Amino acid sequence: MALTTAFTKLFGVRHPIALAPMGGSAGGALTAAVSRGGGLGLLGSGDGERGWLARELAIVTENTTNPWGIGFLTWQIDVAAVEHALEHQPRAVMLSFGDPSPFAERIRRTGTPLVIQVTDLEEARRAVDLGADVIVAQGSESGGHGARHGRSTLPFVPVVVDLAAPVPVLAAGGIADGRGVAAALALGAAGALIGTRFQATTEALVAPSTSRAIVQGHGADTERNRILDIARGSSWPSKYTARTLGHPFLDQWRGRETELATDPHARHAYQVALSQGDIPALPVWAGEAVDLINDLPSATDLVNSLATQAEEALARAGKDT
Repeated sequence: MALTTAFTKLFGVRHPIALAPMGGSAGGALTAAVSRGGGLGLLGSGDGERGWLARELAIVTENTTNPWGIGFLTWQIDVAAVEHALEHQPRAVMLSFGDPSPFAERIRRTGTPLVIQVTDLEEARRAVDLGADVIVAQGSESGGHGARHGRSTLPFVPVVVDLAAPVPVLAAGGIADGRGVAAALALGAAGALIGTRFQATTEALVAPSTSRAIVQGHGADTERNRILDIARGSSWPSKYTARTLGHPFLDQWRGRETELATDPHARHAYQVALSQGDIPALPVWAGEAVDLINDLPSATDLVNSLATQAEEALARAGKDT
């Protein structure tokens, strides 16, 4: 059976699967590969840096004619970054983490579908009021950044689905195989936005050591924290923490965020350890479903296998037991 939803109809894609626009790893090759597989690839533009965006956009457009889009970190961009991206006629623009209101109308005026990611009900209500065409409900199981006091995907998604109706909702957080996609659909979502699983693919812009860490990682070893943002000197708003695999600085500074933030020697020690190769160049962002990841396929093949698994899971659920 074909998994046709409001999301697949809106974007003209085969499968209700979208790539999370992960800054630094969702580059042009990964975006194009997901789109070729029948999902919606979303380029992880982050702050909209023009050099990076120009390079990766060229890769996208050279490698797929299927629908694709661009995602931004809302707290980190300005209107100029959005306007520059719109010149390339993406099929969607996604805004995450921060106030989308300065950019929403500018995007909507071009007829480009607006996707807004939300981490709580206040953000969900604002997304509805701003006229989002798609809302992503991100649960706390997700890898990378999310709400410090977020809610789990299972209870959060259906609440957002009910609040946002008839706007289609994508579920995000803790989804790494087709069973998770099927569960998202069963919750009333129109599809799934997937991050960590796509980091472990041949097209992801990550170091080989990161791919290996994800394949070997366990959900019980992930932890949501601000420690690594503070140590790195990152400007992420304190509302958002990041789920990562284990890290030496987590063990050293767990429960001592305020002390770390005021200790320049500790932050210098992080940079020294980084320069000496004692710690990875970037934290390994990973969600709780990392246990389900045990290979490094092409993202194009992965999209199709996720869709097939989801169809099979829904078929099983529909049989008498």
